Amino acid sequence: MAHTPTHSQIVARSVQTHGGMWNTTRTVTTLSDAGYRPATRRAAEKAARRALRKLARQGLLLKVQDRPVEYRATNA
Repeated sequence: MAHTPTHSQIVARSVQTHGGMWNTTRTVTTLSDAGYRPATRRAAEKAARRALRKLARQGLLLKVQDRPVEYRATNA
């Protein structure tokens, strides 16, 4: 059986490939492009924010703004 990547793994791969600034909208788009189809926009944004926070804890992203939330790739 094939391994299905987690939301944070999908976003991490994209952050490592493209770098730059990351916000909820860009992350929702990344997850959507990878096939994630949530029931609502709110669910998609919640999954995106959760993935961004996880990647920040791992050191892949650095939070640069609170509202609206924005992160910068650290190139770690």
